[in-house]
Amino acid sequence: MGNGSSKDGDGDSSSSGRKSRFRQRLRFHRGHSRQDSGPASLLKSADDFAGIALLTLRSAEMRFKDRWLACVSFGEQTFRTAISDHTDKPTWNSEKKLVLERNGPHIARISVFETNRISKNNLVGYCELDLLEVLGKDSESESEVLNLLDPSKSDEVVGTILVSCSVEDPVETEKSFARRILSIVDYNEDGKLSFSEFSDLMIAFGNHLAAKKKEELFEAADVNGDGVVCMDELAALLAIQHEKEPLVNCCPVCGDILNVSDKLNTVVHLTLCFDEGSGNQVMTGGFLTDKQASSGWMFKLSEWAHFSSYDIGLNYGSSASNIVVFDRRTKRLVEEIIDGKIVLSMRAIYQSKFGLGLIDTGAKEILQSISEKHGRKMNSVESAEDIPKFLKFFKDQINMAEVKYPLEHFKTFNEFFIRELKPCARPIAAMEHDNIAVCAADSRLMAFNNVEDSTRFWVKGKKFSVQGLLGNEISSSSFEGGSLVIFRLAPQDYHRFHLPVTGIIEQFVNIPGCLFTVNPIAVNSKYCNVFTENKRVVSIISTEHFGKVAFIAIGATMVGSITFLKQEGDCVKKGDQFGYFSFGGSTVICVFEKDVIDIDNDLLENSSRSLETLVSVGMKLGVAARKQAETGIPNLEKMVLEA
Repeated sequence: MGNGSSKDGDGDSSSSGRKSRFRQRLRFHRGHSRQDSGPASLLKSADDFAGIALLTLRSAEMRFKDRWLACVSFGEQTFRTAISDHTDKPTWNSEKKLVLERNGPHIARISVFETNRISKNNLVGYCELDLLEVLGKDSESESEVLNLLDPSKSDEVVGTILVSCSVEDPVETEKSFARRILSIVDYNEDGKLSFSEFSDLMIAFGNHLAAKKKEELFEAADVNGDGVVCMDELAALLAIQHEKEPLVNCCPVCGDILNVSDKLNTVVHLTLCFDEGSGNQVMTGGFLTDKQASSGWMFKLSEWAHFSSYDIGLNYGSSASNIVVFDRRTKRLVEEIIDGKIVLSMRAIYQSKFGLGLIDTGAKEILQSISEKHGRKMNSVESAEDIPKFLKFFKDQINMAEVKYPLEHFKTFNEFFIRELKPCARPIAAMEHDNIAVCAADSRLMAFNNVEDSTRFWVKGKKFSVQGLLGNEISSSSFEGGSLVIFRLAPQDYHRFHLPVTGIIEQFVNIPGCLFTVNPIAVNSKYCNVFTENKRVVSIISTEHFGKVAFIAIGATMVGSITFLKQEGDCVKKGDQFGYFSFGGSTVICVFEKDVIDIDNDLLENSSRSLETLVSVGMKLGVAARKQAETGIPNLEKMVLEA
């Protein structure tokens, strides 16, 4: 079954010689395999697959000379370039292939860091690129110059970066997949496979049955009978055989076992495992966030000393010195900034029996005293001096362009902390539809269909219950088995909370208590019950579509006060400002009655992984699950008249 025109070299015509070259080629490509690319989720459907984007970071022009590196964050993966020479015009020519889904992540964030600092690298500028827009252009890749924005002032340009991006459509992906396979075993590089080369390929696919039938398969592939298999013939064979009996059982590059019933993911996996496509340097992968990818050696050493772990899930809440959350807008992982010394002190207090002993012997009173003292300080004129330092520390997490007033307007730190935003900064989802609930705060959100789910995935206090959360003055019977949504605000967040639903405020109940931190380190602790022991205010909102909704504003360490802007009996609209927290981190919890809300799936799925979702005020939370007649709640117009 001939060797045709694909001739093996004289000295390397033996089977061992061919296999040796085959292994060498695989070793070359293995450096670019998916194993080095970080986590990659499986495609959900063929209809959702938009193609494979090839993103190349070519060069940049910066305002000063340094040694530069760039990172690309996309979904739950982050990649980085090599570090440039000392220059103000760094050149990388680094590329990465990204799987693009129409309903999945589509915004790639590019971050540029200066690397001359010993302790950690410094983020200088960033930009965002919508890959679906690239797909919509229907044109070949062209280089494009993008402005790099100052992370603390999104309207200030600090440099430019030259990028190119092209999206390979699904049809071309399948063809290029066959082309790459052919190139691996096409030892003499004539673009065709002899029978011996074809046999090596069948063996590499890990399908023993196919290897035994290699003569039959070669004959089926060689449609024109010229004794060799060209790229088009190989692509046709792979497509036909996948419908009958898939040939590929394992990836010949990384060795992963493949789901042979899932043709699309098999093709995508193998395409990413082979070369990146153009011969440029491939970015290093395996990182969750750009902060992790850009860390200098001293910074990494300090992280190791803190026993940290870059991970998602409960582990980071209890033992790591970094908190990774999922940004709902960009569909990528981001890292919450928190001082390492604070992490160590919180871990000592909340994650040990010794810390529990401190809490029982006066730490509660100490936290109360510290919070009150700090609250008074933040209201002093001198405290305004801390605003620039605060902005510098959180420079890529506070967007001053959204703030209603300029910086000089704020005379104290607390005035800045409870800052208002411009009217259009937080659009409210489906404003005209009261059967759609929205997010109540700029926060890290955890959502659960019932309280039992929350205690299984997130809240680890042994005494947590709905009754304990609402206090003794409010009957919890109608909320038992209901849905629970936790909005955790960090110090850098906009600290005004808004109404998630439309209705009438029935009552407010003040519940005195402690001021434990609401950081996951404490919430995930089995030694204290943060939400049921902290100072809080419970309000009950009667609604047309969701029955009664309990809205609980919870104080925390360094929170001086909780201020409400509405009163009992007020008719309120979702998205309205409800109140604000003074200095410090804090939390809002909403409890819905059983089976009245269908919370958005992405929020539930992230929460089931113990992964907080970064949300903004007004984003969609869920939809009413029952009709008005089933809820037994009068319509809103009647409620207003009665009020």
